[in-house]
Amino acid sequence: MSSRRIGVIGAGSWGTALADCLSRNGHAVRLWSHEIEVADAIREQHRNEAYLPGVELDPRLEASPDLAEVLDRAEVVVSVSPSEFVRATMERARSCLPTDPFLLVSASKGLELETDLRMSEVLLQVLGGEVAEGCVVLSGPSFAAELARQRPTAVTLASRSEEMAIATQELFQNEHFRLYTQSDVIGTELGGALKNVIALAAGISDGLGLGHNARAALLTRSLAEIRRLTHKLGGEPETLAGLAGVGDLILTCTGDLSRNRTVGIEIGRGRKLEEVLSGMRSVAEGVRTTRAAVDLAVRHGVEMPISEAVYSILYEDVEPRMALARLMAREPKPERWS
Repeated sequence: MSSRRIGVIGAGSWGTALADCLSRNGHAVRLWSHEIEVADAIREQHRNEAYLPGVELDPRLEASPDLAEVLDRAEVVVSVSPSEFVRATMERARSCLPTDPFLLVSASKGLELETDLRMSEVLLQVLGGEVAEGCVVLSGPSFAAELARQRPTAVTLASRSEEMAIATQELFQNEHFRLYTQSDVIGTELGGALKNVIALAAGISDGLGLGHNARAALLTRSLAEIRRLTHKLGGEPETLAGLAGVGDLILTCTGDLSRNRTVGIEIGRGRKLEEVLSGMRSVAEGVRTTRAAVDLAVRHGVEMPISEAVYSILYEDVEPRMALARLMAREPKPERWS
């Protein structure tokens, strides 16, 4: 495939890893960072120690704090800011976007707190249908540090446009990064967002020392409630059996590199949320997504008891063991229920 001009918006760990992958694939990649010192370090030292420590980046990768420079003549734009900043960042980027048609890839996971919108819906509102209708969502089990170290990784690309999904697949795929395509944008985005809520729950369980039985039950029943909400919102529950669902859920709820699981562990050990977050530079998406997820569940009449338990711990100051007791004392039910 010929080299493409690509602008990547967001130089956190995941944005940097994706930009590095694209650059190593031979594309002309520019990475935008809102932090000048991060852009300088990537450009001059080929490292991003703030968000991706210990990784040597492709020396051809360019970085800048100037959105206009990053997006100049871009043929592909990758949006990968934390979900809470996607709207504001893309509103800034809108006037800099190329006038010629370009491929838009959304690699941010989460729900917008104020609106409960998925990230592709936010992009549609900000950029308009002509730009965002063919948006490709990239999601799946993928720790940035492992992709950046070129360890085998597989993810899903979801788009209403098969042509755009295949084009994105060709951009990213190489000997260590495998990408599958599908059409269920709703299920893919909900799986990627809600697994962060469950990772908080898994971390709390581990922090309390509840054991492997508890974790297995938690993951399985969490998947059931994610499937219920996905079905209600028009997604395909079968999507949750794939990389964007169970794959991402397993990784984020069991992996030591998971920020959300780490936050949950500390809460399970007795620390307060504000204290845990104050010591983190990177964003734990599940904290804000929990509020949006519970709001969606209430508005659409979907029971999500595990997500509601996480909400009660984070925002209602319920002790984790009390939240657990409430879950275990719920009315007995068949395993499959609507």
